[in-house]
Amino acid sequence: MVEHADIGRVVVSEDELRDRIAELGKEITSDYSGRPPLLVGVLKGAFVFMSDLSRAIDLPVEFDFMAVSSYGAATKTSGVVRILKDLDHDLDGQDVLLVEDIVDSGLTLKYLLKNLAARKPKSLEVAALLRKEGIQKVPLDLRYVGFDIPDEFVVGYGLDFAERYRNLPYVATLHPGVYGGE
Repeated sequence: MVEHADIGRVVVSEDELRDRIAELGKEITSDYSGRPPLLVGVLKGAFVFMSDLSRAIDLPVEFDFMAVSSYGAATKTSGVVRILKDLDHDLDGQDVLLVEDIVDSGLTLKYLLKNLAARKPKSLEVAALLRKEGIQKVPLDLRYVGFDIPDEFVVGYGLDFAERYRNLPYVATLHPGVYGGE
């Protein structure tokens, strides 16, 4: 395990990530048999999860990416979503699987789902690596969830603080002094 002075407690280990993503890949392979999905990754946080998830799916999937901003440099979402990079694919008639790193308030995801649904995909589902427990402000139907975690600020496995820690092979908390948390 990589040691960093800024890292607090490991929330999801490397082994747990590998095992759960393999399970999700099998579920998705079964559910999408005969209709390979277009995986839409939400940048930057979902890129590591999407990479490993795509290799766990035994179908010829396609990829596209969106970049959105709702945090800025903060550790809590602002609720205002801006699309920084839109999709290259036309979604009309496609089976789309939106791949997210983490769902906390759900406001950003709700906006994305509404935006993508307006593009008339054949189906639209969500695969989220992490869902923070008990803080969703809007009801969401998440088809695939890797882990439910406590309401703590986490980094690693694609998630960052100020663009750092994305390359950690696990999900962990930061020591509060690093980001000004309590």
